[in-house]
This record gives sequence, C-alpha cells and structure tokens, in this order.
Amino acid sequence: MAHSTKRLLGSVAAVGALAVMASATSADALDRVRWQVPMAFASTLTALGDTMPWVADQLRATTAGQIDLRVAEPGTVIPALSIFENVSEGNIDAGYSWMGYEWGTVPASALFGATPFGLESIEFLAWMTHHGGQELLEELFHAYNVHPILCGTISPETAGWFREEMNTVEDLRGLRFRAAGIGGEIFQEFGMSVTLLPGGELYQALETGTLDGTEFSLPTVDEQLGFYQVADYLYLPGWHQPATNQFLYINLDVWNGLSETTQAMLNMACMAGNAYSIARAEALQGAVITSFEERGTNVRTYSDEQIAAFYEATQTVMARWSEQDEMFGRVYESQMAFQAELRPWKELGYLPRDWQTRVGD
Repeated sequence: MAHSTKRLLGSVAAVGALAVMASATSADALDRVRWQVPMAFASTLTALGDTMPWVADQLRATTAGQIDLRVAEPGTVIPALSIFENVSEGNIDAGYSWMGYEWGTVPASALFGATPFGLESIEFLAWMTHHGGQELLEELFHAYNVHPILCGTISPETAGWFREEMNTVEDLRGLRFRAAGIGGEIFQEFGMSVTLLPGGELYQALETGTLDGTEFSLPTVDEQLGFYQVADYLYLPGWHQPATNQFLYINLDVWNGLSETTQAMLNMACMAGNAYSIARAEALQGAVITSFEERGTNVRTYSDEQIAAFYEATQTVMARWSEQDEMFGRVYESQMAFQAELRPWKELGYLPRDWQTRVGD
C-alpha cells in the first residue's frame, strides 16, 4: 500500500513537473512586443476608431503586458493615409487602417476594404476565414512586405450626405463629392467630381461649399463629425460599402520573426475585435438615425431606379478593373462566387428585412 501510494505520488509529481515545464515553454514562446500602431481613424470615432484600442487592451490583459500595442492617433506619427506604405517600407512595425486607401497602388486591396453591392460584414468574415479570402489577401499583400490581419468589420456606411435633394441620378452630375475606394470611381460614372479627404476635414468642406456632399462612415461616426449640421439630406442604403473592413498591417519581416504563439495571440485578439466591432456597430445605429430625423435631417432612401443605375455602373467598373488587373479579377470572382453560393440561405433562411411591413405591425 505504501509502495503504491509512493508510486502514485511520484506520478503526480512528474505530471506536475511536466505541466510547469509546458507552462514555462509556452510563456517563453510568447515574444515581448512593443509596437507603436498608428491609426487611420481617431480613437474617439465610435465603432470605427475604437476597435484597435480595445484589441490592444485585451492583448495587454491576456498577456500580462507581454504584448503591448500602443495605438497612435492619426497624424501624430505619420500621415493618416500613409500607413500601408510605411509598414511596407519598414518605417513602422505595424499600423491600423481601412483597406481601400491603397486603391491607387494595389487595386485589388479595395475589394478587401469594401465591395459595392458585395459582401456584408458577417458574409465577408465567412469568406475570409472559410472561402479563400485570407489566402488571396496574403498572396496580394506579402508581395509588398505586409502581413494584414482582419481586425474590425462594421455595418454599412451611409450612402451620402448632401446639401441638396437627389431625386434622380442626373442630380448627381457635376457635384463635388468626397468618396474613397471603388465607390469613388463608380460615383465618377455619374459625372461627379470625386476627391478623397480625411474625416477631420469634411465638416468645413461641406460648410464652406468646397464639397456638395460626402460619404464617410456609420451614422454614429457621421454624427460625431457633425455632418447633420451642414448637410440637410442623408441618403441610404450604403450600396457602395456594405461592410467596412479594417486591418492590422504588420511588416512581413517583423511578422515572420514572431513565434507561432505570438502570432496566434494576435490572430485571436483580432478575431475578437471583429466580433466586438460588428456588435458595437449594430448596437448603436438605429437610435442615431432616429435622432437625425428628430433634429430635422431629411433621411431618404434611394429609389429603385437610382439603385439599379448604381448597380449597372458598378458592373461596368468591376468588369473594367477585372480586365485591367488580374488579381482584382480573381478576388472579385471569388467574392461573387461565394455571394452566389450563399444566396439560397440568405433568401430562405432569414426573414426578409421588410417582413413587418408585409404582414402588418
């Protein structure tokens, strides 16, 4: 009996020692990371700029400060729209941005930022993780020495704030409009003069008449930027940006130098960031739309005829770019194939969005 007990205690001790060794090995495998992470958006912008700070907080908490990502506000370290090039060149280890500002350098990147009439946030996340999106993204961006991690996806943008009513697509002709990514090029199909300005400059541009209209982000963000004070008309739905997808850009050499444990921690934190951001975005928008109406904003939806015209112009632009840029065509084809595959489930598995109107409140 004594011998048996002694052998049992010895086994327990051995298991305990192995556990301690495994724990130590795991802890040793976690790199000490101290990165400054410039952001394209201010951290004060609800559900747009506050996701990366949340992710950084979670990483500090779960790693006891071993991974410390110190977010930097736009313009304090580098210009807000230059994050990709600075990460690519190794000037900074990492940055956080909307993938679409690289449209001029890497055309296919815009499809990962937002695809007009394309995948919504949850659909995009499904495509990225289970239908080849991540593999295409790495193939695209590793060529520029950047490793991107999807680290925030939010609900559709508003379609546009205008100083005047837009009853037909002909009313858009000649307007000075701020837009980004592929949506900007599609707007140009309607004779609009499109420019790209950072969010902080848009209020004054609308107020002074430098711009006739703008799109930027979620209703909560548009409210914070004060668009309702200088533009009387808000149009929906956000056909040009059904999802806004943001990424943690990491210099590829830096990423490859991390342990698998550290890489896994960053991937896991960003996946949590995706859940956090879409939940936060969906939680807040309805009340803000109501508040716009209460303050006198004319909240309008584009007519079926206008949306049909936008869709037709989208097909023209997508076909043009798919022909010009091989990677653009591959990414777009992959997204559209998944959208088509998903359609029966979307149409049959979910209640129609207007079901209450159909059956009566």
